[in-house]
This record gives sequence, C-alpha cells and structure tokens, in this order.
Amino acid sequence: MPCTMINARDLHKAFAKVEVLKGVFLQVTQGEVVAVIGPSGSGKSTLLRCLNHLETIDRGTIDIEGETLVATDETGVARYVKEADVRRICRKMGMVFQHFNLFSHLTVMQNIIEAPMIVKKMKKSEIMPRAEALLHKVGLWAKRDDYPSRLSGGQKQRVAIARALAMEPEIMLFDEPTSALDPELTGEVLRTIRALAEEHMTMVVVTHEMSFARDVANRVVFMDGGEIIEEGTPSTFFSSPKEDRTRAFLGI
Repeated sequence: MPCTMINARDLHKAFAKVEVLKGVFLQVTQGEVVAVIGPSGSGKSTLLRCLNHLETIDRGTIDIEGETLVATDETGVARYVKEADVRRICRKMGMVFQHFNLFSHLTVMQNIIEAPMIVKKMKKSEIMPRAEALLHKVGLWAKRDDYPSRLSGGQKQRVAIARALAMEPEIMLFDEPTSALDPELTGEVLRTIRALAEEHMTMVVVTHEMSFARDVANRVVFMDGGEIIEEGTPSTFFSSPKEDRTRAFLGI
C-alpha cells in the first residue's frame, strides 16, 4: 500500500489580519500527482509554501513521510521541530517557482550542482553524473555552459526543475510553473512534468492549466477563499462537480 508522503491537517495561516488558510486538510500518497486549482488569492501558493516551511503556519499539523514538521500544542500554538530537523525534513521536497529563481551569474550546469555541493557537501565529481543525466532528461544538455540570460523562459523553467531534482527529493512542489511563460513555451515545461509523473514522482502542482490537471493529475483539489471546496479524480471533478463554486470556476 502506498505510504502517505504529505499529511497536512487543519492548517491555518494569516497575514496581518487576513486569514489566507482556514483549516486546510491535504493528504498526498506516494506516487500521486495532485493538481491544486482555484482563483487568484485562494491560498494555493500559500499552502505550498507552508508545506516546505517557506511560510510558517499559525495552527495545524504537517507530517512529511511520517515525520512531524510542525504540530499544534495544547495551548493552540504551532510548534516546529528543531531547526536542523526542519532543514532535513524539508530537503525531502523540491520546489519549482513561478519565476525560475536561477542564479544569473552561474551557468546552467553550475546552477544545478550548486545546492548539492553546498547543502549536501557533495564533491563536484559526485554530482556531475547526475547533473549531466538531468540535463539530458530536460532536453538542455546543449545549453549546459550558457548563462540564464541566454535562455528562453521555458528553458529557464526546465533548468529550475533539473536543479530541484539534483537534490534527489522524494516530493516535488510546483507553484504555477507555467504562468510566467508565453503559451508556446508552456508545453515544453508541462511535458517535463508529465515525464516525472510517468516515473511516479510524488507531486503537488498549483496550476491554471486545466488540460494538464485533467490529463496528468490523479486528483484535482479546488481551493477558494482559503479552503478546499472540492476534490476528486479528474474525470469526476471536471465532468460532474458537486459544489456551486466549483461549477462557477469551471464555467459549467
């Protein structure tokens, strides 16, 4: 039976007095691809950032592969584990952002080997074979010595995916990976993510690409107003949504 990779329970998060997450529950099993959709400002990106500690929650519990990252104590305060354990647990997750976040002063290859060398203390000779394989995987071996300024948006995002994979994460989180791209460049990034899905990589993908959610995800989660309104298999979700808000969002 597949193990539970992410188990988030009753997540609450506010910025100032604006409540962005209002008691979110999300469970993701090994090898599952979960697409998170919803209108802008619905809390999708905040949920993703809370899962890997880029944001801290106010209340709730997050377990990653059975290890507790944060839990709420009897006084109602979210308590994170020790900083060293936070870093170790969060290394199980790779994150790909909307705006690539590549180091402009490093070549494509240098961008990929940087984190394993610094964070995991790997030797260059150790990481290079994996980095080379990843560049072949995302179709960018020919660009290995180029700087990001010479790449298209789609190429930059594929480098960002390879960079995240270089850390050998168990889970990949994607925060609207195609929303900063021109439509003709979106396909190449989605093909890369689709290939990861075929390899049974566990993924949570915040996306506006409904066709991707329909074709690649095992489960679709619809968020609105800081809550999960509805979730289900793509075939059921897109053909017969139950909630009025879901139908309105899908234009049904």
